[in-house]
Amino acid sequence: MSAIPGIEQYQDHLVALRRDIHAHPETAFEEQRTSDVVAEFLAKAGVEVYRGLAGTGVVGVLRAGSSERAIGLRADMDALPMHEQNVFPHHSRIAGKMHACGHDGHTAMLLGAAQYLAATQRFDGTVVFIFQPAEEGEGGARVMIEQGLFERFPVQSVFGMHNWPGLAAGQFAIMPGPMMASADQFDITVRGHGAHAAMPHQGADPVVAASALVQAMQSITSRTLDPLDAAVLSVTRFHAGDAYNVISDRAVLGGTARAFRADVQDVVEAAMERICNGIAAAFGVQVSLDYRRGYPPTVNSAAEAEVCRSVAAALVGVENVHADLRPSMGAEDFSFMLQAKPGCYVWLGNGPGEGGCMLHNPHYDFNDDILTTGASYWARLAEHLLAPN
Repeated sequence: MSAIPGIEQYQDHLVALRRDIHAHPETAFEEQRTSDVVAEFLAKAGVEVYRGLAGTGVVGVLRAGSSERAIGLRADMDALPMHEQNVFPHHSRIAGKMHACGHDGHTAMLLGAAQYLAATQRFDGTVVFIFQPAEEGEGGARVMIEQGLFERFPVQSVFGMHNWPGLAAGQFAIMPGPMMASADQFDITVRGHGAHAAMPHQGADPVVAASALVQAMQSITSRTLDPLDAAVLSVTRFHAGDAYNVISDRAVLGGTARAFRADVQDVVEAAMERICNGIAAAFGVQVSLDYRRGYPPTVNSAAEAEVCRSVAAALVGVENVHADLRPSMGAEDFSFMLQAKPGCYVWLGNGPGEGGCMLHNPHYDFNDDILTTGASYWARLAEHLLAPN
């Protein structure tokens, strides 16, 4: 791993901090203990601490010199509602909650950078450290922005980082444009007319109609969209009936749609509405679609991505910075911040993903060997963007 000398000495402390957070996971908007740990750490390092945005959010402000330039560095703090299956000493102490996405490591890395920057102050301007709650599906970034994050703490640009299993430990992936997809959700209710299963002609079977609907919606990505416009539409829920000999009067479907551009989201939603109307007419049932926009695509601005690439290359070597990885169909609510400000979201390799170490897996654990690499990247990025004239 590559780390700057001033941060290498933090390794043992950051490991202990990360493992403590891992052992005490807290889910969306409930990160009270975690935010207490973050606030105390920042205060001891000499960073101004502000609390209350999105409930459990913590913002640290560090000023040096006289420049009015300011940047935001963001880490997420929440865990997932999962049962951990690891047995190492720092396993989750909270049943049904687990840091299965590495937010414990993200928090520790940004705290390490804050401690170093506060001690050295080799920059001219303001660094805003954003410790965000509720990334996992609840949109904590959106809530912080709505409650005045960038009005209270104005920055010219904002940056995020996520560990990435399957990418060699300590390597970076940094691309301009889309890094992660949107995440929309939908529910579809098909209302028919119930009947005896032996006499289906006396009813209007919502299961048959809903089955046709599932098949028809697969044509959206294969026949409606331009083949070069990536999208995913997955039906993940299908509920109807309770008895073997009764045709239910209702079927309920649910799922997700993903895309890298808003106009592709528009096409998918419009096509789903059109297909629902057609299936209703064809099968003599009523079909209602509830389509909800979730996280937007995470899209890096080109200039900021280039800066991040150069900083990472200087830290770990150009051969360890990838600019050609495919974006992920996963989603990330840092996208809301990138809609508000130019910036860049990068992946830091967590090592091999085999053996149950992929994200959101009950055997996942953050790789402590990359803690000082991530903290060093944050520190060097701040020093570069806020270099004295």
